[in-house]
Parts: sequence; C-alpha cells; structure tokens
Amino acid sequence: MPNTDSARRALRKDERRRVRNKQQRSALRTTVKKVRAAAIAVPTGVKTVAEAQSALQLAIKKIDQSAAKHLIHRNKAARDKSRLTKLINKIADVKTADAP
Repeated sequence: MPNTDSARRALRKDERRRVRNKQQRSALRTTVKKVRAAAIAVPTGVKTVAEAQSALQLAIKKIDQSAAKHLIHRNKAARDKSRLTKLINKIADVKTADAP
C-alpha cells in the first residue's frame, strides 16, 4: 500500500492507465485476428480478397495508432504490419493466379 498522498494518486492513475491499455491492446489483437481470419476465409470462398484487404487497412491503422500511443513498440508495429501485408498479398496472388 502506498504511504504518501502522491503515491496514492499515482496508484489510482496507474490503475486507470492499466485498464485503458488493456482495452486498447485487446482491441488491437482482435483487429489483427480479424485479418488472419479473413485470410483463412478467402480460399474457402467465404470472404473476398477485397474484404481481406480492407480488414488489413483497418488493422494497419490500429497498429500505427497503438505504436503512436506507445502501447506497442514501433518495431513490433512494423513487424506486424509487414507480416499481415505479406499474408494478404500471398493470398491475393494465389487468387489472381487461379482466376482464368
């Protein structure tokens, strides 16, 4: 337990920040999962490549915002964006090669 008034205030602020960061990190992870789910759904015909690409654009925006808020490290943001983009591009290439 904090002993001083300033330590008590800091504890309250830390708790608010922890809750907010947890919510934002969860939202980010959900967005990334939606991109991966869309990538899996494209070959089965459930989703189109355009839907997967729009999910990717939304995820890239969320990742950039999270990095700007220091929720995640900027190198992790770049790595995640790169991996998701490669995944969607790979699926788009396969779909265009299959189309006559």
